[in-house]
Amino acid sequence: MCGIVGVVSTTPVNQLIYDALLLLQHRGQDAAGIVTQQERKFFMHKAKGMVKDVFRTRNMRALPGDVGLGQVRYPTAGNASSEEEAQPFYVNAPFGIVMVHNGNLTNAKQLRRELADTDHRHTNTESDSEVLLNVLAHEIGRASSGAPLQSEEIFKAVRAVHKRIKGSYAVIALIAGYGLLAFRDPFGIRPLCMGRGNDGTIMLASESVALEGTTHQFERDIAPGEAIFVHNDGRVESQQCAEKTQLNPCVFEYVYLARPDSTMDGISVYQARLNMGETLAKRVISMVPPNEIDAVIPIPESSRPSAMQLAQLLGKPYREGFVKNRYVGRTFIMPGQGARKKSVRQKLNAISSEFKGRNVLLVDDSIVRGTTSKEIVQMARDAGANKVYLASAAPPVRHPNVYGIDMPTRSELVAHGRTVEEIRQVIGCDALIYQDVEAMKQAVGKINAQVSGFEASCFDGIYITGDISDEEVTALNEGRNRGSEEESEDTSRLSLPNAQES
Repeated sequence: MCGIVGVVSTTPVNQLIYDALLLLQHRGQDAAGIVTQQERKFFMHKAKGMVKDVFRTRNMRALPGDVGLGQVRYPTAGNASSEEEAQPFYVNAPFGIVMVHNGNLTNAKQLRRELADTDHRHTNTESDSEVLLNVLAHEIGRASSGAPLQSEEIFKAVRAVHKRIKGSYAVIALIAGYGLLAFRDPFGIRPLCMGRGNDGTIMLASESVALEGTTHQFERDIAPGEAIFVHNDGRVESQQCAEKTQLNPCVFEYVYLARPDSTMDGISVYQARLNMGETLAKRVISMVPPNEIDAVIPIPESSRPSAMQLAQLLGKPYREGFVKNRYVGRTFIMPGQGARKKSVRQKLNAISSEFKGRNVLLVDDSIVRGTTSKEIVQMARDAGANKVYLASAAPPVRHPNVYGIDMPTRSELVAHGRTVEEIRQVIGCDALIYQDVEAMKQAVGKINAQVSGFEASCFDGIYITGDISDEEVTALNEGRNRGSEEESEDTSRLSLPNAQES
């Protein structure tokens, strides 16, 4: 996942984009970038690191203009240590285009060959986003035939892009001298929404929190397959550019990735997590008698809504048993297993009085590798817990994700090839309760009846784009981002329960 934002305004946008990226920082902490346009010239700054570290006063002053893009990066393909793969990406022809992308192309390798052999375009990195940009640039060049660009030709180019690329993608691109283009994949896997400021500013972003947190009014989500073109004067045109569409957003956004104060595709993330807590409570009751539970304790932070709802339905006290050190980076993005194990204890500390002599039910948003869950269960025991039960608001993660979440390979997933009892033994808890897949989908989906289903491949193994076989999954896993030698041990960003940060 990544966080993307685009703005068209009548006043300088550098600070506005910076503020929006801070609100999207939870979506990526590897790198950040901003590009602005003044007249027909682009000004760009990007680097590895978090937003507050990448942009200093001198960098902000060097980003003039009333139109711009930004991205916070979390790599799922390519090289995590390469600063060249930070976004935005730029091509000078046709017209000059810069682009930011959230998602993952499943046919990037084939497209890279086509670009070289047929389109005669050069890509300089292993990033699938650079591939997507060059496909878009090629199709815009074909549609315009060298003449001044019209909006209908832009939509024609997007239609051609939809036919060529596969996978998940939410895209915002800036075409020099013309305006801002945004489009979303035909399944709506990755999120994208639009809002408007009182001064007429148009903003597009991955999550509604980026709009609301910068005093913009949420207007609507971009529909699957739809393209939006915002002229430099603020006029907005839109067109459906995909032949066949259906709304199947990634359910992991609601489980784990998105901020709880966001609403995506008509579904409140916070309400979705409350609903998952409600259905999880039914599972808990069927496996552990409530009179054997003394307290319900969330593993901070995104599991809190589910844990609160579960505790209320069980009639048990909801207690905060872990304190998070907010000055340690998000543990789940730490490279290397050794760094990860060390930072779990650095990041979370148990309050002994909440555990001593008690039977506690820990609630997590999801369990991926199980290594961190095992560590946290042991922390609870060390703090004096009599029994430690563990409940996951998400079902077992049994399959890799190929649509923009850097899931581990099958062999690294604790649930792959194991029964729940075998997973419980690995983690070391006294009882392990998982959410049911269909119950999760219903709990989230009932908030918005317009959602026809969910992309839930990491739970159910169904890859909705229809082009993914076991061989493709293996090949895509081989292309997972690789950085330093240490990072090559384990580059998954999903090894610790999400500690959602503002």
